[in-house]
Amino acid sequence: MPQHPSSPYRRILIIADIEGSSGCGSYLASAFFTDEWARACLAMSLDVDAVVRALFAAGAEQVTVKDFHRTGYNLLPELIDPRALLVSGYRRGPVPGLGDPGSAEALMMTGMHAASGTEGFLPHTFSSRIASLRVNGVLIPEAALFSASLAPYGIRPVFFSGCPEACRQASAVIPHIHSFAIDKSVPVHRFEAAGWREGLAAAAVRSLSNRSAGPCRMEGPFDAEVRMRKGIEAAHRIGSRWGISADGDTLRFHAPDFDRLYMTLIRICYLTPAVEKILPAGLFLFNLRGLLGRMWVRRRLKAEGLWPVG
Repeated sequence: MPQHPSSPYRRILIIADIEGSSGCGSYLASAFFTDEWARACLAMSLDVDAVVRALFAAGAEQVTVKDFHRTGYNLLPELIDPRALLVSGYRRGPVPGLGDPGSAEALMMTGMHAASGTEGFLPHTFSSRIASLRVNGVLIPEAALFSASLAPYGIRPVFFSGCPEACRQASAVIPHIHSFAIDKSVPVHRFEAAGWREGLAAAAVRSLSNRSAGPCRMEGPFDAEVRMRKGIEAAHRIGSRWGISADGDTLRFHAPDFDRLYMTLIRICYLTPAVEKILPAGLFLFNLRGLLGRMWVRRRLKAEGLWPVG
């Protein structure tokens, strides 16, 4: 699969999620310490490997893969081309959660999902705690937030894969992004994953010629509305915690720029003031939990006779 002669991208960052991957057919497959999750981790790893190998075959010089689902320890390094750099777990910064994006030129997002409050397969934004997120009146999917967090580094979102609704949303908020959908109406045990992976990999390579994409900048100021799934009590508890206005089941706040918008959303979904004060230690323990979970996945796959490594 030769490199497109006009491709401007040689250094690629992949953000990988599990809901839109080939082995996730239910909430249990996106959860933690379930047999369905172990099998979904296997499929997710094979999906990412297919993309990585195709990118290197097409002339990529550097491919970094960030595991961005739940604990950040879903991808199995043994099953992914060793030329890629796999980043597991979460970092405090400089990009919250992701860490240092390095010298990446283009962003690809695989296995993604639709936004909270919309149709699609297992839709959510950051956390299932959020029933919907509107920024300046517009429903915002994670793809836009991730892309905008990388815009200061000049990284261009060129490719997205997920369910059809997730692809539609990404195309609506990220100009010129290429997408490749996965049919989530087919049960996992009947889904023809190998053929779909070939299409996924080929579509990712085609996006290397996507010169139209630019960094996805979200310019402030922002007025955000976060409706909480657990209702009024949850909204008022979190609002009191962070000094955010709560109106019924909805948190409302103003952010003058993207960094403050992004950090406020992270606080709402994942942190308390006490946890934020000890964040380095908290991240260490959270990442350790993820690492132990990945060890469990290997054992489960071996016990089921599904481990493909000799």
